[in-house]
Amino acid sequence: MTSFKTGLIVGKFCPLHKGHQYLIETALKACERLVIISYAKPGYLGCETQKRRDWLEELYPETIRLVVDDNWLLDRGTSLFKCVPHDDADEETHRYFTAWLCHSVLGETADAIFTSEDYGDGFARAVSEYQRSPAKHICVDKARDVVPISGTKIRENPAHNRGYLSDVVFRSFIKKAVFLGGESTGKSSLAEMLAARLGTQYAPEYGREIWEQKKGQLSFEDLLHIAQTQIKREASLLPTSRDWLFCDTSPLTTLFYSDSMFGKTDPELEKLSQLTYDVTFLCAPDFEFVQDGTRQGAAFRERQHQWYLSALKQRAIDYVLLKGPMEERLNVVLNTLEIDPSLNRVVR
Repeated sequence: MTSFKTGLIVGKFCPLHKGHQYLIETALKACERLVIISYAKPGYLGCETQKRRDWLEELYPETIRLVVDDNWLLDRGTSLFKCVPHDDADEETHRYFTAWLCHSVLGETADAIFTSEDYGDGFARAVSEYQRSPAKHICVDKARDVVPISGTKIRENPAHNRGYLSDVVFRSFIKKAVFLGGESTGKSSLAEMLAARLGTQYAPEYGREIWEQKKGQLSFEDLLHIAQTQIKREASLLPTSRDWLFCDTSPLTTLFYSDSMFGKTDPELEKLSQLTYDVTFLCAPDFEFVQDGTRQGAAFRERQHQWYLSALKQRAIDYVLLKGPMEERLNVVLNTLEIDPSLNRVVR
């Protein structure tokens, strides 16, 4: 049975970890409705406003959520607050700002304030005064006995503290590098080698798999399915990756094959081809072409390369051109990603 009508939780959630989730889920059990407010200034890399919105929406869609920043206040055009209080602002400013968001902006009156902090009692009093209705402070796991973690520790090393993050949150910390290029330019080898070397995952090219299954007899509809499956494959590998996920191709490649094979492209595939990655590598066709029984030839490979150059320019996508022997290409990738070649780890 619930004890309160409306609960309120406020946090930076940088990132949203299982300690925060324990607090939220405790409040959900005790309240008919739960309001979650989040803001952080100046904020932290990897925990941007939209990411926090996405985390809360995916994990707790049943709650009333408000994640604000200066842009949100500017768009709203409020005369009371022009910007979000800095993290170092005094307690009264934060209390008043939060009470205003809950009661005046959201129109909610909280009768319970849930925190794991020393400031909880004073915060509840401030909210009570602002809304002219009592709000009780409920302290949850203040000693961090249930979930012994902090956002600071997680930000220092997300991979090391993987156990304190849900899959939804952890995958936000994994960056994606994609390898593009014509046939027989080392894309697959590079992605697989890097994943093995750095102890992470790589996303194999699904299009090649279905090409082999169907012995090259693809239908027009297969191309959209290939792109959709490739994206799902990447998403499924993020939770078990470390620092980087290496992607052997992208929907942009599928777009090329759709146009080349059928002279047309599905509008949905066009949209998927706009997907961007943290780093894009384009493999040059500057070493001997190897025919594995499925490839079309060196001339086709060169045409592919020229198409990529045009497509990347048209989409204003920055890329790193990989040339020369495989070892040279590998070193360029490691340097680009700021990975120490001798230690095989991301330099921090």
